[in-house]
Amino acid sequence: MSNVLVLGHKNPDTDSICSSIAYATLKDKLGEQAEPVRLGELNEESKYALKYFQTKAPRMISGVSEETERVILVDHNEKQQSAIDIDKVKVIEVIDHHRIANFETSEPIYYRAEPVGCTATIIYKLFLENNVTVEKNVAGLMLSAIISDTLLFKSPTTTNQDIEIGKELAKIAKVELEDYGLSMLEAGTNYSDKSMEELVELDSKDFNLSGKRVKVSQINVVNPAEILRNQEEIKQVLKKNTEKQSLNLSILMITDILNSNSIILAFGEDYKAIEYAFNVTFEQNLVLLEGVVSRKKQMVPQLTKAFEALQ
Repeated sequence: MSNVLVLGHKNPDTDSICSSIAYATLKDKLGEQAEPVRLGELNEESKYALKYFQTKAPRMISGVSEETERVILVDHNEKQQSAIDIDKVKVIEVIDHHRIANFETSEPIYYRAEPVGCTATIIYKLFLENNVTVEKNVAGLMLSAIISDTLLFKSPTTTNQDIEIGKELAKIAKVELEDYGLSMLEAGTNYSDKSMEELVELDSKDFNLSGKRVKVSQINVVNPAEILRNQEEIKQVLKKNTEKQSLNLSILMITDILNSNSIILAFGEDYKAIEYAFNVTFEQNLVLLEGVVSRKKQMVPQLTKAFEALQ
């Protein structure tokens, strides 16, 4: 068995990738051997950040039980978002900024969850609390995670801590925050080599919302029209996922990072929960949600309340 593995969620985003690297680095500096790993392919945004800061990507694995007995979870805690065999190993720590759901352990663990915009924000604080120097490349990766999760501080999930720490990390990483942030976000909107199936699965998370099985996928774009040219094909993918995975609802958020809106494509028997939550009406499985850009803060909580109200 190997050392402790540090892993983010399935279909990893930039926070999941960069936080696993940063936290494994911190553990190593504290004398605890840890290896960052990932549970899926890198997106273009993560590739950009890793290349810019000359850092090797974590190796990809599908399961953890054959490699280790102990894991640390970053950027998630829900079992359905983690390794397929997560129940077969011991979770010794969790560093996260999401809701806590279906998570329990047989004994006390170190659990750090804060209502901030990004897991990397918490991890930077842990570097400071442990008096560990943050190296340039690690600072750049944590900055990249914050930029990604807060959409360069435009997302409603953004806190003052994210902004202040983002500025500190930009100084350590020696980058101009706005210029680097825009370049990274723009790199993340390049989906030219992705099939519609890959596009829908690229950043998707499964949730149990008041007993309903819901998958919420999200892609960031600068021109929604380019994606919507393929909306019929996307609808078929959502339909296929709903039927194959026995979902009550499958959602794709097409988030316009320039105008801070999201176009929603949805399929499933419970699509009316979206109409109820946002007081909108779908037309051909599509609706515009103005000002909605956050899955964590503006989609999942509202859907949960809607499902509860409609029961």
